Amino acid sequence: MATIVATTIGRVSGRAGWRGARRADNVSATEAESHDGDAEFVLREICRVSVQVPIWWLKLCFSMALHFEILGRFNRTRAAHLTLPHFTCQTPLFMPVGTQGTIKGLTTDQLEDIGCQIILGNTYHLELRPGSQLIDDLGGLHKFMNWKRALLTDSGGFQMVSLLHLADITEEGVTFQSPVDGKPMLLTPEESIHIQNNIGADIIMALDDVVKTTITGPRIEEAMYRTLRWIDRCIAAHKKPDVQNLFGIVQGGLDPVLRDICMRGLVERNLPGYAIGGLAGGEDKDSFWRVVAQCTAGLPENKPRYVMGVGYPLDIVVCSALGADMYDCVYPTRTARFGTALVPEGVLKLKQNAMATDERPIDPTCSCMVCKKYTRAYLHCLVTKDAMGSQLLSYHNLSFMMRLSRDLHMSILEGRFPEFVRGFLRVQFPKGDVPQWVHNAMEVAGIDISECCASTKCLTSSV
Repeated sequence: MATIVATTIGRVSGRAGWRGARRADNVSATEAESHDGDAEFVLREICRVSVQVPIWWLKLCFSMALHFEILGRFNRTRAAHLTLPHFTCQTPLFMPVGTQGTIKGLTTDQLEDIGCQIILGNTYHLELRPGSQLIDDLGGLHKFMNWKRALLTDSGGFQMVSLLHLADITEEGVTFQSPVDGKPMLLTPEESIHIQNNIGADIIMALDDVVKTTITGPRIEEAMYRTLRWIDRCIAAHKKPDVQNLFGIVQGGLDPVLRDICMRGLVERNLPGYAIGGLAGGEDKDSFWRVVAQCTAGLPENKPRYVMGVGYPLDIVVCSALGADMYDCVYPTRTARFGTALVPEGVLKLKQNAMATDERPIDPTCSCMVCKKYTRAYLHCLVTKDAMGSQLLSYHNLSFMMRLSRDLHMSILEGRFPEFVRGFLRVQFPKGDVPQWVHNAMEVAGIDISECCASTKCLTSSV
């Protein structure tokens, strides 16, 4: 135990440069042995001998409720087991978005059937309805929605972009005008963490100052530095670090200098995991992948890396090649509600008249319930007239995303990830018109895709 205390104090004073850390040999061997395994005793001893150590750092020394084990690699790419309080997940993985504790049109049993590992919930909307205190009183979101696997809640920060017309952002936090009843709601870093502690997700996100990447000027720098200031408030407010993992979010727009400052600041805080935020908001694809590549290269190798808001299959394959592990997006379910199915070739628009007499399944290679039981012609009738069409397409689209996640994981473990990427691109771009940004990203990832391109120089399309 004396060794643990000394090691931890050395880690604190060495990594962060705080003064006042004294030797821990004031702790007798007998006393240390009698408290072996007692984290509270260790914390008290560290506080006694090192009064200048911030309490938020001490909390994080003993409070990572996850285990991230890398099982296979190819250059930057990783396949891993992410063990969380409620479930052990395989990465790379995609997380469907269940804004208010539900994936529209699907039951939790169906989500288990297709292999969903983590569902994402929305802090802002869950607080509006039904309220985080009620969720806590009823046993937490897992019990409330009857979901036994992992959950992740965002911080409410994204609503600074999506509800900008209803938001006022200051150093204290962000004040929203409720779209439900018009009442103001102040979301501070402390309140965001309090709400997420009530909800009880396995992974919770720090409140960050979010701006669209298409914005330029001093607002980007302001938001990045505010995100760093707010992370300390989030850590201090976090009451359940033993069962919930707080991830920080790297901001900084498309500016590599600002991204690096934010990344280094977050890494110094030794968080359980890290997210790359502020992307998928309209920036050009070449800028998008370069930010992902910069951040995955600078974030810790032994922690999960989460690219927020990414849901296009091509983007997920590229980001996985660059070393990212986790993704979320409304795209698969939202596009389903518009009558569009995801297929290996890209998308299949079931509202088109050509589908009316097509007796094939959505995807002959797919083994999901929808592809086994229903034809394109039947689904064409539903998506134009009946809500069940969007439910069936949501089921298929999420099945597609779960299969993509499994295929990524297994191809890395089996040492055939480059072949998987080339096969994926050949199906998506049979004419060889692979976008130039994909070619650029694959060069950095160390994957030769020249055989997938119509010429040695791929097209400059940003599709």
